[in-house]
Amino acid sequence: MSAAPIKIAIAGALGRMGQAVAAAVQADPALILVARFDRPDAQGEGLVSAAQALAACDVIIDFTTPAASAALAEQAAGKGVALVLGSTGFDAAQIAAVAQAAKTTAIVRAGNFSLGLNMLMGLVAQAARALPADGYDIEIFEAHHRRKVDAPSGTALMLGEAAAKGRGVSLSQVARHARDGITGERPVEEIGFSVLRGGGIIGEHSVTFAADDEILTLSHSARDRGLFARGAAAAARWVAGRPAGEYDMQDVLGFSKER
Repeated sequence: MSAAPIKIAIAGALGRMGQAVAAAVQADPALILVARFDRPDAQGEGLVSAAQALAACDVIIDFTTPAASAALAEQAAGKGVALVLGSTGFDAAQIAAVAQAAKTTAIVRAGNFSLGLNMLMGLVAQAARALPADGYDIEIFEAHHRRKVDAPSGTALMLGEAAAKGRGVSLSQVARHARDGITGERPVEEIGFSVLRGGGIIGEHSVTFAADDEILTLSHSARDRGLFARGAAAAARWVAGRPAGEYDMQDVLGFSKER
């Protein structure tokens, strides 16, 4: 006898990612979409309140805003509902709120739900570990559509963390987010970030290791927003029934040790 499908609710249901996630959930026989909700003042057929969604589901998939996600995490923790959070741009207080909620429920929080991008993170860490900092400068470039409100992207920061981990340094100590005017010579361990915003770009990321005599570039290009939605659906399947804790896509995909 097959297991009952996992009951899914979608936060931010009227947004582009919310609609893509709904399609991915409906295409997955292991999942069933039981509730859709958005802002309290949102109007849309079939929308319910957050409280109704929490009462009806096993897992909520949320691609909204950091503030909304942090508030939802607190509510979900009180109900024992698992979460998949795809919002980016969290500040320290919001990260702490999610971590507190993860003490009583299972939460997957990721800046990117793509299999290929998560593979890229491992390759970046490996390259940063192998290539000497005094010979190879690291630059991270990302491009997204004009409507994206945070920069650098959560994915770019994840790649920066992977590079910093490979080099055994703290990203906060070596990151450079802007250059203008007379900047002086580049520090040896600096990890630079460059950002493009325009058009309808779904997501482009590259990490360049630049030496005097060669340049190595590792890159990922997203061609369909459904890529991230399918990854979020996979994360929902994985997190349902998991012990309380904060997880990421490295856990979901088996790239890190089971917690």
